[in-house]
Amino acid sequence: MDSEITVVTNPVVKVRVTSTLSSFENQSKFNRGITIAELKSKLELIVGAPASFMDLDIFSVSGKFLQKMDDNEALLGSYPVDDNCRIHVIDRSGGQMGELLDVSKVEKFEISDDAYDKRTDSARSFMKKQHVGRFNEEEMAKKQADLMARNAEQKAAADAISVGSRCKVEVLGQPVKLGTVMYVGTTDFKPGYWVGVKYDEPLGKHNGTVEGKKYFECGDKYGAFVKPLSVTVGDFPEEDYGLDEM
Repeated sequence: MDSEITVVTNPVVKVRVTSTLSSFENQSKFNRGITIAELKSKLELIVGAPASFMDLDIFSVSGKFLQKMDDNEALLGSYPVDDNCRIHVIDRSGGQMGELLDVSKVEKFEISDDAYDKRTDSARSFMKKQHVGRFNEEEMAKKQADLMARNAEQKAAADAISVGSRCKVEVLGQPVKLGTVMYVGTTDFKPGYWVGVKYDEPLGKHNGTVEGKKYFECGDKYGAFVKPLSVTVGDFPEEDYGLDEM
């Protein structure tokens, strides 16, 4: 008795998609029963080329060119598509390689501060309703009071320090350093009161000049600015490091 052989073809094919608009390769699955026109519409979402300006070439798994897919009414399955073959999209609309990744050409959405303030679906609106951060008047008032108290404390400490005094500098997480006070007052690089110190050893950050402005003079890496509360003025003689010994 003769036996009948039936060949069953998977209705879905997995292909690699490349295009003239990108150097990236995509893995996609398509039903063999869709038309080439429908395939182009799906590829438009993948590569960004307009379907109406799209030419398709099909390549074998090994990279050999097989044929053009130029019949929009034909079914995908009528072409030699196998798993892992490659469909190459050629864009004829004038697009350039990498153009879709160039964010400089993307129009940026901008909104005025007043208009944003009136929106009810924004993060700012949510923070206002929940009284979070700067919209918490009680918390902000407390922070402002704490800041003013710290500034007053730093100013009082700065007023008690004189230029030329010997000092000890104690900063949390750093070793104790000895030096001479070279500057007391405000600066251009940060708000508040600062004390410029010339250390006895090269344990500083600069030579008394910060961001182009000279506040005092000392050797390179001997100068530093610290907050007044980190400075203790007193009789701290410079240590003898044995430089005259052999």
